Amino acid sequence: MENFHDLVINRRSIRRYTDQQLDPEQVKLILEAALMAPTSKNSRSWHFVLVEDKETLEKLSQCKKAGALPVKNATLAVVVTVNPEQSEAWVEDGSIAAAYMQLQATDLGLGSCWIEVAGRHAADGTPAEEIVRNELDIPEEMRVLCIATFGYKDEERKPMNTEKLLWEQVHTDKW
Repeated sequence: MENFHDLVINRRSIRRYTDQQLDPEQVKLILEAALMAPTSKNSRSWHFVLVEDKETLEKLSQCKKAGALPVKNATLAVVVTVNPEQSEAWVEDGSIAAAYMQLQATDLGLGSCWIEVAGRHAADGTPAEEIVRNELDIPEEMRVLCIATFGYKDEERKPMNTEKLLWEQVHTDKW
């Protein structure tokens, strides 16, 4: 991208991916973005689980009753976990890291999608966090915030239309 504004305009949720594998340098850059994300009190309380195995991606795509199908077709999924004992702002810490990864993917010309896990449930009522935790052997003290999916785009989305921004929701000094 030419600049940050272009990057933000062009970052869209991509839910369909080709089978083309990411190269190790792309994966490294995506992870570096997460590892450089700011955290509350520099706690760095997050851990990331990379998943490329198709069978595991298929299982993870069933962690909630709707909205997790992009995991199945992704080339790479990164499960964002955070230790709430290390940071009271664990949701924010993990969210910033996930967003940084998505912005890096956009800059690389890749697609990405945020898949919410925390507070969601599978069709049978099992908490999505429990399903992901069990599948990936994630320690109990870690909360599973989301799964970020990555891959080469198999769909095109138009850039954000800045003429449709909700400026009426911006207030100055007072509501």
